[in-house]
Amino acid sequence: MLGQGRGWRISAEHFVERHGLVILIALGESIVAIGVGAAGIELDLGVVTAALLAIVLVSSFWWLYFDVMVIFARTRLAAATGLEQVRLARDGYSYLHLPMVAGIVLFALALKKTFAHVGEPLDTIPALALCGGVALYLLAHVVFLLRNSGRLFRRRTIGAVATLALLPAVLRLPALASLALVSSVCVFVVGYEAIRHREHRAQIRHPELVVDEPSARLADVRE
Repeated sequence: MLGQGRGWRISAEHFVERHGLVILIALGESIVAIGVGAAGIELDLGVVTAALLAIVLVSSFWWLYFDVMVIFARTRLAAATGLEQVRLARDGYSYLHLPMVAGIVLFALALKKTFAHVGEPLDTIPALALCGGVALYLLAHVVFLLRNSGRLFRRRTIGAVATLALLPAVLRLPALASLALVSSVCVFVVGYEAIRHREHRAQIRHPELVVDEPSARLADVRE
């Protein structure tokens, strides 16, 4: 969906579901990248650990998108009407889902290169793909949530900045250590949101328990 959005009609449930499937397909390709990267390589402790860390990262990607963000966005899109709804769908999904998918693809590229040399530093391109891919995915979330709620989500912003800041270390450390560092950033963001704001997450997941607006409910989760 491009342009000004005039003349379009949106089925919010269908629109959100289809874009969620695109994210799932991209995440599935990341899982495939684990198998492709490990193909023909002796499965020693380093390779197995790298595979487990990669699964942790992919799981973090899934959680960050599907736990509450997609639910809030669906509610927000369904509540909008007319041209506002169409433009919200265009900006949030037709535009901002592209960098999300691009971030996942870059991450998958880095995975393929990681398994071949888990004990050696990544080359420049795979290192950029690892840090840049994760950071791009998180920043796309930040802008997506900003477009839907008008609020900046600091945890994911800090996570993206921290991942980019790891690049000098990733260029020097063994690939396995680099994967562990990047994974720790995503796990921290997920863990903080899951534990620190579990009540607010429950409110978003079960809107029948609250009577205020979706943007007000999400405001408590952004800190």
